Amino acid sequence: MNTFKTGLLLAALTALFGVVGYLLGGASGMLIALGLAVATNLYAYWNSDRLALAAHQAVEVDEATAPDLVRMVRELARRAGLPMPRVYLIENPQPNAFATGRNPENAAVAVTTGLLDTLTPTEVAGVIAHELAHIRNRDTLIMTVSATVAGAIASLAQFGFLFGGRGDDRPSPAVMLLTALVAPFAAMILQMAISRSREYDADRMGATILGQPLALASALAKIAGGVAHVPNMDAERHPATAPLFIVNPLSGRGMDNLFSTHPATENRIAALHALAQEMGQAPAPAGSFTRTAPSSPWNAGARKGPWG
Repeated sequence: MNTFKTGLLLAALTALFGVVGYLLGGASGMLIALGLAVATNLYAYWNSDRLALAAHQAVEVDEATAPDLVRMVRELARRAGLPMPRVYLIENPQPNAFATGRNPENAAVAVTTGLLDTLTPTEVAGVIAHELAHIRNRDTLIMTVSATVAGAIASLAQFGFLFGGRGDDRPSPAVMLLTALVAPFAAMILQMAISRSREYDADRMGATILGQPLALASALAKIAGGVAHVPNMDAERHPATAPLFIVNPLSGRGMDNLFSTHPATENRIAALHALAQEMGQAPAPAGSFTRTAPSSPWNAGARKGPWG
């Protein structure tokens, strides 16, 4: 089913590429745009993970530079039945994380320094397990490719004068302006159509991998609180990558849930509490999802701590 959805989304984005080209340059513009769409799809399939990591200035780490984080990822990957993904650290105060890669054999998990500074080790493990669930479900392919293609559509629309055509093919200024405004929004809607439902699946599978749904619920509450107060400037510059993150990293989120890249965090937490009850685990007491003090175990030099 995921393979079908991936193909459907890429086909829709490719068609949108062609429509934008036609509106900006007529038949010749459509042909140019479709050619670019095919090239972009192929390029995105092989390189979208590198583009996403580069957009957020992620640095690869190993057991010499981040021993506890890498060991945690390795143990959770073993539990999930996955190959060991590459591990990246993003120097950013906003607590967040994402996974990328076209398949489990070429996957990567990236976490921000803000995540390690804000969450306990058990909560970090919950986040890592969620990202590994995306890898196991092969969600990372569709999210990284769609982010690349959606960004390309936005660029094509914004610089449409390069494909303005000649004579009767030349669009009116009103059409060019409308296309520049509508095309990126349409690409965003296509991204959201699949990414939102996949977050619930990844939450459930990640909580099952770790065996502690309440740890992920607590992590989501803290991340959402951090995102609300700490801007992520790299995400603001590359908004097409927002669906990759465990929680929407963009600060301008005053729109209704219908237009959000992620389900409401409150709904995700409620679903995890329900899962905890199914697993026979007592729900955390009210008010327990508070931000950890700066003296979290992850701030210590060795960053050691039990996580389940």
